[in-house]
Amino acid sequence: MFRRYLVALVLIIGLAPFASAQVVQSPILTIDSERLYRDSDFGQRVLREIEERTQALTNENIALEAELEAEEKALTEQRDTLTPEEFRALADAFDARVQAIRRDREARNKENLALLDDNQARFLRAALPVLEAIMRDVGAAVVLEVRSVFVSSNAIDITDRAIAEINAAVGDGTTPVPND
Repeated sequence: MFRRYLVALVLIIGLAPFASAQVVQSPILTIDSERLYRDSDFGQRVLREIEERTQALTNENIALEAELEAEEKALTEQRDTLTPEEFRALADAFDARVQAIRRDREARNKENLALLDDNQARFLRAALPVLEAIMRDVGAAVVLEVRSVFVSSNAIDITDRAIAEINAAVGDGTTPVPND
């Protein structure tokens, strides 16, 4: 008799991790929207692209910084051989170049942020039908952001399921996605 209880207990304990992965029938579901985007194929592709663009911009900035330092040093060394007017003209031209570079860098940073925002919006438009289908499938009326919920059961969290279904429906977003 004891042995039968022990076997049943081992089975229950062994299956416990799988039980929490199941979504229960609930009118309320939760989702971790940050992880949904970050862990999806679509989000990972976009984040890689943004990282590559940011790294390229950083590398360009390092090269430009060295170039500008050398130019500034050369300008400083020429100061004694130039008239004040000639030096002022060269210094103003150098300053104008530095300002133009700053504006360009700011614009490229804004482009990266806009690319991220645009792709997040695209992802959400493509994800919405998938999330609605999951809601219908489990009979839910609402999906709440997990960070807005004080306490909940992991059984109502659909993040993993949503990631898998969005990956299947949308992929990495390089091909036209639904609702685009």
